[in-house]
Amino acid sequence: MITSEQVRFYQENGYLLVKGVYAAEEVEILRNSVDMFLKRAAASRFDRSHAWQGDYLPPEELKKLVLKGFHDVQYHDAQFTRMILHPNLVQAFAGLIGENVQLHHVKMMVKPPEKGAAFPMHQDYPYFPHEKHTMMLASIHLDTTNEENGCVFVIPGSHKLGPLPHVGSYYLNHKEYPISSGVPCIAEAGDVLFFNYLTIHGSPVNSSSHTRRNILVQVRDPEDLPTKDTHVSWGQGLMLNGINPIFRKYTYTGKLSDD
Repeated sequence: MITSEQVRFYQENGYLLVKGVYAAEEVEILRNSVDMFLKRAAASRFDRSHAWQGDYLPPEELKKLVLKGFHDVQYHDAQFTRMILHPNLVQAFAGLIGENVQLHHVKMMVKPPEKGAAFPMHQDYPYFPHEKHTMMLASIHLDTTNEENGCVFVIPGSHKLGPLPHVGSYYLNHKEYPISSGVPCIAEAGDVLFFNYLTIHGSPVNSSSHTRRNILVQVRDPEDLPTKDTHVSWGQGLMLNGINPIFRKYTYTGKLSDD
């Protein structure tokens, strides 16, 4: 359970690392699901690298980097559905944003050894802006992460700055906000890093000899409505805890409808 002290830390700093949300045997099952997922994707026509482009790294370095990012993984393996609904995760969400917790999207992020792509410092806000800024992310660690294999860096308290201008709506000025300006969130397999979508964060290249596997689960208060119809995906709107007080019809796109 999330303690009142942890809630205060999250509200003040915009992030919270919670230890041991998933047991070792649960992590191993999810690792196997990720590995099988990547094999299936590689054998399909939908496999690709999602490494960010831009001027935050020299072009010759960017060409070498790879990132495996896939949305809606719960539609490919039931283990990911169980992961999203895990009581420890759901209780943490409810403790941090309130009783009513609504799914926005799920994404797998895998940084391969020695060439796993970096993420320049950014806020998630530009991708899916909302009215009340309750949107938060849970980064589920399936491997021990540190600075060498590209752990997440956050700037504590940066969520209080509100939405900031981004380069091409993707990332912040890397000279003003280098990754080194953040605090490294070193975690073990089974730990979960929670942070608000306004919290500035990023991660360096995975330069280690080990894969870094994370699953990202983005949620919101259902009464916190989007200001733009962006980043709509299948499964959006699923209630993980509580109820949706806005009693309207959801279309297949996840958008609200009065019809």
